[in-house]
Amino acid sequence: MSEQELMKRLSLNQITTEQWNLKEAVEGSLRHDIEWISVWRHKIEEIGLKASKRLIQDSGLKVSSVCRGGMFPAPTAKERAERIDDNKRAIEEASELGTDTLVLVCGPSPDRDLCAARKWVEEGIDQLVPFAKDHGVKLAIEPLHPMFVADRSVINTLEQATTMAQNHAADEVGVIVDVYHVFWDPNLYHEIKRAEGRILGFHVSDWKVPMADMFKGRAMMGDGVIEINRMRKAVEEAGYHGPIEVEIINQALWDQNGDDVLKQVTSSFKKHV
Repeated sequence: MSEQELMKRLSLNQITTEQWNLKEAVEGSLRHDIEWISVWRHKIEEIGLKASKRLIQDSGLKVSSVCRGGMFPAPTAKERAERIDDNKRAIEEASELGTDTLVLVCGPSPDRDLCAARKWVEEGIDQLVPFAKDHGVKLAIEPLHPMFVADRSVINTLEQATTMAQNHAADEVGVIVDVYHVFWDPNLYHEIKRAEGRILGFHVSDWKVPMADMFKGRAMMGDGVIEINRMRKAVEEAGYHGPIEVEIINQALWDQNGDDVLKQVTSSFKKHV
């Protein structure tokens, strides 16, 4: 693949430039010749769905995904039902913005019962599939690194995510391969192959040693230990040739000028993805 072809797949995951609102992120993407954007729901909420849709349509940018749905486990049936309703709103937002991919960060357990929480995740996805299908949206389960099991997600391996996705058709439920979350897995390349036909997104950043912050510790590609290029080739062999989202949650980047961040993003993407 040529450098030009690869760069056309670069998507700005909006959390990388958290300091920018949606209008600023759209305009910044255009200035840096980035053709894709992944939109976060709190940025949509700031200006409303109609204004967000108009802004993106007028820009000509393509939306790789909306982040995030999920957060299914809750201690009461009423709260779990409320979360299903919120996921339906997320599906509607994804559909309106022109993407077929809603990223699911599945949520932590409200108590110590991880098995029950994982069952609630499975049940939540089951409930959403018909609604998502009616709106032309696929549910993309994103496994998170095990260090996030207590506060963000009880789905922590690609094996878990793919097994859960296989309860449904490949055009209904798939998985996200985020290098930061899965690079450590000794079964990673076997699981990427097993997920063939179900990979709905590929997210890149890096794992820098030492890590400054558990949540905001992602590094620019090439600054850490992850074999990003090898993983990209593996997901391509498994059939994924879509946009590649740069998703870097890092306070040091948020404290910088957004254009300076995008210069780093495009340079690092060329060299290390």
